[in-house]
Amino acid sequence: MFNKVLIANRGEIALRVARACREMGIESVALYSTADAESAVVRFADEAVHVGPPHPGKSYLHIPNIIGAGLKTGADAIHPGYGFLSEDPYFAEICANNGMTFIGPRPDVMEKVGDKAVARDLMQKAGLPLLPGTIEPVGTVDEAHEIANSIGYPVIIKAVAGGGGRGMNVVRKAEDLTRLYQTTRATAQAVFKDSAVYIERYLDAPRHTEIQLVCDSHGNGVYFFERDCSVQRRHQKLIEEAPSIHLTDEQRADIGERAVRGALSVGYTGAGTMEFLLDHDGNLSFMEMNARIQVEHPVSEMITSVDLIKEQIRVAAGEPLSVSQSDLVLRGHAMECRVNAEDPDRDFAPAAGRLDIYVPPGGPWTRVDSHCYPGWMIAPFYDSLIAKLIVWAPTRLEAIERMDRALGEFQIEGRGVRTTIPFHRRVLADERFRSGDVSTDFVEQFLRPEPAGIG
Repeated sequence: MFNKVLIANRGEIALRVARACREMGIESVALYSTADAESAVVRFADEAVHVGPPHPGKSYLHIPNIIGAGLKTGADAIHPGYGFLSEDPYFAEICANNGMTFIGPRPDVMEKVGDKAVARDLMQKAGLPLLPGTIEPVGTVDEAHEIANSIGYPVIIKAVAGGGGRGMNVVRKAEDLTRLYQTTRATAQAVFKDSAVYIERYLDAPRHTEIQLVCDSHGNGVYFFERDCSVQRRHQKLIEEAPSIHLTDEQRADIGERAVRGALSVGYTGAGTMEFLLDHDGNLSFMEMNARIQVEHPVSEMITSVDLIKEQIRVAAGEPLSVSQSDLVLRGHAMECRVNAEDPDRDFAPAAGRLDIYVPPGGPWTRVDSHCYPGWMIAPFYDSLIAKLIVWAPTRLEAIERMDRALGEFQIEGRGVRTTIPFHRRVLADERFRSGDVSTDFVEQFLRPEPAGIG
């Protein structure tokens, strides 16, 4: 097992990892930018190292400073959290070259699953279902037209190196294809430094379903059931829950086993997520794989009683998984609301500032993952996430009621600070959401103004 883990991240996930290390008897090293000097993880970790000024490119994305901090403190492993460098094979390789274990998959494996075209090809060969579309990148406009005509409109053009909802465009008619093909390639080159794109059939209003899995270096893999992440805005998730009420037990077992086989087939180790689209006929199609821990991992922990961060650390240290598939029993229903410093009434515009009041909720089966406290300054340089509120209950409707109660208790106030709490409470009261009839177009429809009456 590791003696000391450097946490190459910030915010709630950095504190989450530090807490797991403390419970495992592992020393932790926090990194902090100038803006995060008073952060909760700096106070909690065994050591802390200043890694640069507030801008991420000069701190949390600055590889030489991060590696230097690891060498200086004698860390034997680096946990990347999510975001920043968590899916960067170059960073993982540099960690290994400097004698520190990257807590995640090998660089070559990360590169394979991070390339969406390669990942689609590999997962199709491993038996995962795919939407009709291309495996190889589409090289010309003429080729794009030929493919779209054969698939049938609408289609979606996606950046091979894309992520986070960026680098994709939906094409509903042939006359728009040339323009959107060129736009997507230009965006992909500007954002991801790779202009390659692929095309697949576009599903209107599917459900976003993802499988949480962990694999070790001994050929073992386990799936921790699935999450429904359909409540999202501009491809950014807002509410996640587990399990999906739209899968049968047979579907759940089938897609979970396929996801594990797919991951093992490419030599995957560590925590990861297979993302699928679920159409309204109950068909699942592989979309992409995330080679890291996800923001919403707590909902899977709540329904399985397994600490996924600890499992991630164990397998990175070369230990076998501590659980087998037969050990895992899906119990009850869990839900997570992302509490962001955003104003939903102003198109979710950032609304950061200093927190004067921060009182998280309590009560049975209520969990808050957060790095905030009274007096904390929410910096404008980073993600707007303030806290993740997670609840568990025996049934989905009970989980909704518990979540609403907890959101009602959550007190967050500060000059200029607005949060997504009122938005979440409105969603929880919505009959379509409560019935479970939710797909990826839900938020767009929910926020659509009521048509004006005829006078």
